[in-house]
Amino acid sequence: MADESDDPGTVQRRSDKGATGRRRKPRKRSKALVVTAWAAASVVLAGGVGLGYVYFKLNGNITGVDINAALGTDRPDNVDNGSMDILVLGSDSRAGANSKYGGAGQEGERSDTAMVVHVYEGHKKASVVSIPRDTIVTRPQCETEAGTTDPGGPHHMFNESYSVGGPACAVKTVEKMSGIRMDHYLEVDFTGFKKLINELGGVDVTTKKAISDPDSHLNLAAGTHTLDGEQALGLVRTRHAVGDGGDLGRIQLQQAFIKALLDQIKDVGVFTNPKKLYDLADTATRTVTTDSELDDVKSLIGFANSLKGIESNDMKMVTLPVTYDPNDPNRVVPLEKHGKQVWAALHDDKQIPASATKGSAGDKGDAGSVVSSN
Repeated sequence: MADESDDPGTVQRRSDKGATGRRRKPRKRSKALVVTAWAAASVVLAGGVGLGYVYFKLNGNITGVDINAALGTDRPDNVDNGSMDILVLGSDSRAGANSKYGGAGQEGERSDTAMVVHVYEGHKKASVVSIPRDTIVTRPQCETEAGTTDPGGPHHMFNESYSVGGPACAVKTVEKMSGIRMDHYLEVDFTGFKKLINELGGVDVTTKKAISDPDSHLNLAAGTHTLDGEQALGLVRTRHAVGDGGDLGRIQLQQAFIKALLDQIKDVGVFTNPKKLYDLADTATRTVTTDSELDDVKSLIGFANSLKGIESNDMKMVTLPVTYDPNDPNRVVPLEKHGKQVWAALHDDKQIPASATKGSAGDKGDAGSVVSSN
């Protein structure tokens, strides 16, 4: 997500709700679900905001981007089976407050973290597919923020899509890869992530071994910890201290952290403390970018309500099946046959079979077992 002071051309407040593009029929108040750490952005709103001032204050905080208008009809068909698919991105911009993480002055932003969240019919279970940022993909033609057209083509890193054409290009790339239409989009950046975790009062985790990574500013001894925002960000960004030393190990850590957060998020006391509820809602709505169908408080309350019935043990979390690129060990390429199994299962609203990830580089290693909830 762009920093609060940024004004990218693809981001609009109060986006046109009348954009073309067919959507799945809404399930009353259940608009969508996201199960990443920034799920707090919607959870806190489930308690309601009764005062008119508060409602309009929070409403004015939210930034929305009109994916429908940007992509038009060049999208997969909807499958009206009651399921929902959401693309969740974490931005690695080094602009503004994010410059402390290195790379200050680098051009544009890239999607540091990408997950497709599939909510099954009935909204009782979900599957999450993490897409490694270093995956080599065929990028579709996209409109740039400067108003030009980027032709795309083969042999591009997945996370370049965001820097080329913003959220719309990222969504388009995922839809071309998967053949599945994304119902919603949610994005947060480094600084926003930290603020949300701090407002929640931290996240309790247990580390089975020491983790030390100067690049992500993380230094944790083995044992139990309550991670503040800075430490939590370091954990989900660390690459070199665990696993394969790259993006695949980091994804396993991210998935473990998400489950730890979900295990405790209902016990943080926001619903019994009005000030804490407001402060968290204010932070969340300032730091999260959504698609235009979720860019108001009323819709986000519905979004939150759809989250209530899903616990961490109701989710299956996998990494898109990949293998290391023989031409560059720092890159990965999709295992096409296995990937088709993953996307076909979600398209048909079925569980991802174990055979889909068997043999994938992302299914190896023990980084995910390093961190657990207390």
